[in-house]
Amino acid sequence: MSEPPDPQPAPDALPEADPALFAHALRIAEALIFASDRPIQPARLQQALPPDVDARAVITSLLATTAGRPVELVEVAGGFAFRTAADLAPAITKVVEVPRRLPRVAMETLAIIAYHQPVTRAEIEEIRGASLSQTTLEALLESGLIAPRGRKEVPGRPSLWGTTPRFLEQFGLKALTDLPRREELVSEPAPQLSA
Repeated sequence: MSEPPDPQPAPDALPEADPALFAHALRIAEALIFASDRPIQPARLQQALPPDVDARAVITSLLATTAGRPVELVEVAGGFAFRTAADLAPAITKVVEVPRRLPRVAMETLAIIAYHQPVTRAEIEEIRGASLSQTTLEALLESGLIAPRGRKEVPGRPSLWGTTPRFLEQFGLKALTDLPRREELVSEPAPQLSA
């Protein structure tokens, strides 16, 4: 009776990384993500890792390692970054200086751009029902939350505006699809009292 042949690994299976090499890759990833001023995408991380180590496997391991820790790895703006655990935010905000808030008109403008992008200044004004000062657009530009997205093919060719990856990062979103649906933001009308 002959012995069954040894099973062959699937052609698309990755070889097991050497444990020491994988541990070294984890250290590289953690340092790179910590030192970066923006979320690290897996493709960018892969460039820093040894060739035999998969960035996705390293990220998965880091996600598991940091879960429940005071500083967690989270997916944001198409990449990964370290963030303070959400349950610790109330204690931290008592002592950490909070960045300056945007004025209400800037937040309204940013919301309109996020939900209607790409959008022109005239379209923003129409939606808001009020004129929009150049200083509001400049403030959003300087903060890196919006950027020009070309020009609209109409007479005058006005600039089109859209949000940036910094916008996603600032608001803790993985993608624009994570924005609350407009229906969720509109409060339900108060019930009418019958006479």
